[in-house]
Amino acid sequence: MKKIGFIGAGNMGTAMIRGLATANLVEKEDIIVCGRHIEKIQPLETEFNGLLLTTNPEKLVEQADIIILSVKPYTIPEILTSVKDKLTSDKIIISVAAGVTINDLEELTSSTAKIVRVMPNTPALVGEAMSSISPNANVTSEETQQISAIFSSFGESEVVPESLMDAVVGVSGSSPAYVYMFIEALADGAVLNGMPRDKAYKFAAQAVLGAAKMVLETGEHPGKLKDMVTSPGGTTIEAVKSLEDNGFRSAVLSAVQAAAQKNSSM
Repeated sequence: MKKIGFIGAGNMGTAMIRGLATANLVEKEDIIVCGRHIEKIQPLETEFNGLLLTTNPEKLVEQADIIILSVKPYTIPEILTSVKDKLTSDKIIISVAAGVTINDLEELTSSTAKIVRVMPNTPALVGEAMSSISPNANVTSEETQQISAIFSSFGESEVVPESLMDAVVGVSGSSPAYVYMFIEALADGAVLNGMPRDKAYKFAAQAVLGAAKMVLETGEHPGKLKDMVTSPGGTTIEAVKSLEDNGFRSAVLSAVQAAAQKNSSM
């Protein structure tokens, strides 16, 4: 595996760095992290002894074979302009910034640059991220496999055309927030019925985890799995009716659409 450099170590950057370091896909000495303030990224070196730290993006680009841009979208033009002279044709640039297209990145670098647009999510922190991978035409299939291996080291990844990026943001990039809200609401319901809050969060979170695992591991349609739980005249079908009466599906569809549209307009 090549040297991997992260420019930016905010919430998403830190999640990916921790996921990659924990997975042991690369040696820690082959991970370089660049941040504006050394004191803010110093805890990563303490946590994962061997990581290389710098505040100089040019120094990182010189050393890294794969450069992951994990910064706010509005800072990317400044960063790429400052390192453009160091971006040799063999280096791979990966952006996880919402709203920054492959075409935008090519205009800031060159039409021959190897560019990959990726949308991971924060469950990378616990090794359960879902990441979409969209390479430009300059990235070889072997290089795409290498990128997939990186992002699969802390979860799952799928190669998709960039045209699906808005949908990806809605269904996985932003959706952990929806799920946290759902877990919190489930727990509130349990508390309303007398359960202590700490136990309510555990029951709710484990139920969501188990249900998701059933979908992934059985390959069954979610509707079929739902039907397996809903006995005639039972408690579950009563709860399902309540969700439907209150527009549950419509609210979720609207949330995914809202996130997708926002990403499209950025």
